Amino acid sequence: MKEFCNYLEFTEEIIEDIDTSVENLGPCKISSPLKLKPQCFVTDDARVTLRVNYNYLKEQFSKNKEIPSLELAGPRPFIYFDPSKVKVGIVTCGGLCPGINDVIRSIVMTFYYSYGVNKIIGFKYGLQGFIPKYGHEIIELNPEVVKDIHTMGGTFLGTSRGHQSIEEIVDTLERMNIQILIMIGGDGTFRAAYKIKEEISKRNLKIAVVAVPKTIDNDIWLVSKTFGFDTAVELACYAIRCAHTEAIAVPNGIGLVKLMGRHSGFIAAAATLATKEVNFCLIPEMDFDLEGEKGLLAELERRLDKRKHAVIVVAEGAGQKYVQKDPPEYDASGNIKLGDIGKFLKDKITEYFKNKNIDVVIRYIDPSYIIRSVPANVEDRIYCGFLGQYAVHAAMAGKTGIMISYLNDQFVHIPIKEAIKRRKQINLNSRFWLSVLESTGQGSLKND
Repeated sequence: MKEFCNYLEFTEEIIEDIDTSVENLGPCKISSPLKLKPQCFVTDDARVTLRVNYNYLKEQFSKNKEIPSLELAGPRPFIYFDPSKVKVGIVTCGGLCPGINDVIRSIVMTFYYSYGVNKIIGFKYGLQGFIPKYGHEIIELNPEVVKDIHTMGGTFLGTSRGHQSIEEIVDTLERMNIQILIMIGGDGTFRAAYKIKEEISKRNLKIAVVAVPKTIDNDIWLVSKTFGFDTAVELACYAIRCAHTEAIAVPNGIGLVKLMGRHSGFIAAAATLATKEVNFCLIPEMDFDLEGEKGLLAELERRLDKRKHAVIVVAEGAGQKYVQKDPPEYDASGNIKLGDIGKFLKDKITEYFKNKNIDVVIRYIDPSYIIRSVPANVEDRIYCGFLGQYAVHAAMAGKTGIMISYLNDQFVHIPIKEAIKRRKQINLNSRFWLSVLESTGQGSLKND
């Protein structure tokens, strides 16, 4: 899946809008305690050039203009914080995702063993953990506490959704004398992280804010692939295979699987490519009709007439025009509550074939909470380890307002303000989506 995981479109408009400069709290004057050979350290002038299309590259060279580049992540020969005095806070926010505990463990182990930092605390239940009125405990973290947490799903520190007072959060950081805050979360967490960093700057405090991107949907901008995604696809494939088994066991069997993906259909599309058993893949990026000669229901009828079974995979954010409430409702984080496209499709399919006096058997599977709650698989565990380590190296060097990203086959520092400008989605004209269409054989599902 490397081609698709690295697939990010950088148009001229997008490239011109990207600010890749990284903010530092101050000059690094303390020799790193890491016992590495000089060539293993990274300096701030080590850059990773963004991959752009050939025509744009040629044009920039003709104008003697530089292609935007990103600061390479890794241990610095000199650091900003004194390991014997620095105090670290870690928080996890938003929905669950395989691998969160692996990241926490990696962060703690790297701080403790590589830098000798022994004052590390974890805030319970997301950003609520900073707000005194909730009364959540804090946890002192060390290798003994985190040694086995990678075997568990979920997050060892707990999580929550919803907005909290940025001023109170920074008050807590200041009151507890925390110099490094590492936040593990998705788009909403990043927006909060950016506001926290801005409030810290306004108060002229020397506190580093470093974010680790977490979203099972793989929809964070300027990240090739988020942790937990591979695990999610693996579990999604299992659900699809079960749906296929159910579908072929009866005449006119239909396996309908709803997967996670609010705004981006990467899990549904990748699982479709991996299983080869899906006939219709519906994602938020694509529009589709239900009725009409080329709509989903008519195409499904033709599929059943020909093969006597079918498998449909639908991302939770697909087809919201059919199920979205008016006026829309919002969750605690300010996100629009999605209508249940899975149940809607099940009811519509049942009604359609009943009206045609065609007997069908529908098996509806929604494995969403199972998928997001399991421990990470091997590949994600390795990836999470790197993310945690690079987050620590960046924080100890005084980097702030950044996220650790894997992009262009390298770990890099990206300003948080750039990561929240857009959302990564599937390009319906890409080779990746064309592969999905070739695998399923589905048409446009549009009548026009």
